[in-house]
Amino acid sequence: MFVDIRGVSKAFRLRDRNGKSATQLVALKDIDLGIGKGEFVSLLGSSGCGKTTLLRIVSGLTSPDTGQVIVAGDTVVGPRRDLCMVFQNFALLPWRSVLDNVAFPLEIDGMAKKERFEIAHKFISLVGLSGFEQHYPHELSGGMQQRVGIARALTRSPSVLLMDEPFAALDAQTRETMQEDLLRIWSETKNTIIFVTHSIDEALTLSDRVVILKSRPGTVRTTIDSPFKDCRIGQDVRARAEFSPMRAEIRRMLA
Repeated sequence: MFVDIRGVSKAFRLRDRNGKSATQLVALKDIDLGIGKGEFVSLLGSSGCGKTTLLRIVSGLTSPDTGQVIVAGDTVVGPRRDLCMVFQNFALLPWRSVLDNVAFPLEIDGMAKKERFEIAHKFISLVGLSGFEQHYPHELSGGMQQRVGIARALTRSPSVLLMDEPFAALDAQTRETMQEDLLRIWSETKNTIIFVTHSIDEALTLSDRVVILKSRPGTVRTTIDSPFKDCRIGQDVRARAEFSPMRAEIRRMLA
């Protein structure tokens, strides 16, 4: 497997009002999960089941208490340039233009200005923002800001793109548009994507596989192969006859 999650557990200490250590919350327990290269996998579960914690462990931003994550044959021991996160809150630099925001990771890497701008222009075009290079975040809609975040993450050609509820703050129509655009981008880049969501519809629409997590402690309940993975690009899978029964089945699992 390209991403190999082996026996990952994570607990947090909860403190009382006096700041003293009180109880221990086990966020994840014995998570085993394999993800193939180029696969699109969604993590689905109720709030508090550890989806974001697992994503942060895969990215190297959080260390597991036990277990390990191996990506492309190497154990993840901290943040890596080939593991890129797209956050829910856009996380753009307000004083920088779209072009400068997208090029920012390459600037940190020490890449020359001309080269990093060439790469940034490529991914700005890919996410459909050509013509907005010199605009600032406050001049963009929420969907456009999230496109900037996706373009920025893609500039490093990541081995794994980690997405933490990136469309949760968007209105329903914009969210569906962004889902369609993400599938188009993924079909071109073939990045491995791990996508956190609370939405059953979103998970079924986007994914090769849906991993359903139980909460407290967070464990893998089951993994479902999406019946729509061969027809989701350029089609409205929500209109297919098998979509509603599949959604109802997953809802029962989550309940």
